[in-house]
Amino acid sequence: MNELMATLEQNGSLVIYLLIDMAVAILLLGGIRYTMGFIGNVNTKNELAINDNFAYGISLAGSVAAMGIALSGAITGELAGSYSAELIGMLTYGLIGLLLIKAGRYIHDKFALPDFHKQDQILQRNISVGLVDAASVIATAIVVRAALLWAEGLGIQTFVAIFCAWIISQIMLVMITRIFEWRFSKNNGISFQATLEKGQMAVAIRYSGYLISTAMSVTAASYFVVYDAQSLWVGITQWTIMSVILMLALTLLTAIAKFIVLWGINRREEIEVQDNIGIATVELTTSFAIALLLMALMA
Repeated sequence: MNELMATLEQNGSLVIYLLIDMAVAILLLGGIRYTMGFIGNVNTKNELAINDNFAYGISLAGSVAAMGIALSGAITGELAGSYSAELIGMLTYGLIGLLLIKAGRYIHDKFALPDFHKQDQILQRNISVGLVDAASVIATAIVVRAALLWAEGLGIQTFVAIFCAWIISQIMLVMITRIFEWRFSKNNGISFQATLEKGQMAVAIRYSGYLISTAMSVTAASYFVVYDAQSLWVGITQWTIMSVILMLALTLLTAIAKFIVLWGINRREEIEVQDNIGIATVELTTSFAIALLLMALMA
């Protein structure tokens, strides 16, 4: 504690940067609830405190977490050069993050899970859909954060790079959803989306693990690519190729890890038929652990 106080005394400007960053972050985090209410034409107070809609609360929690994840990629501190530059950078990147997270939710609704209206299901207290919604925005935010850390500056090229990384993430998330849905339908003779509509929690938890770990593999791919505004498209192409390679590696390694961790257990029966949320949660954490290890190895 004494060392911390001494550091703060010697670097008074660090405190100012911290205050600027936290003020903007808290402002944007607070705005998430009202943005969701405005866009969805929903009285958030009624849903959260009067109707006690747990599904809506989970969805909102995912959005708040996603905003925090994205903002963590916007903080530069003293590297910004001035207080005004830090303020402008935080606000700009924060708003970009907010827009991309909301756009990612729209893409997920329309292209990944188009067979039902996610917002209606959440308002009808479908907790499974609320979980999936939270996971999808968190997955998008993970990649947005990676893009903010990868790109540099506030120029047009920077925004193009961030947008392209977001596009890559959305394509990958839709791809993993189609693969997941195909396997589920093949094994059960019923569509994955219809199962979500019925409120099956275990399948929602397993799928959430796939979404978040896939986003982490896309993030790991960014570690291989050096940002260069002069050869931006080369970098984006390299990121895309590495994302596909790491997603395949993640799929293989996760399958092996789940087989070992849950040795002797019929995972499909437990999760897809018996709705065993305990086994599904073990699968989610295993996917997360492997993706985290991949990120650490590639960093």
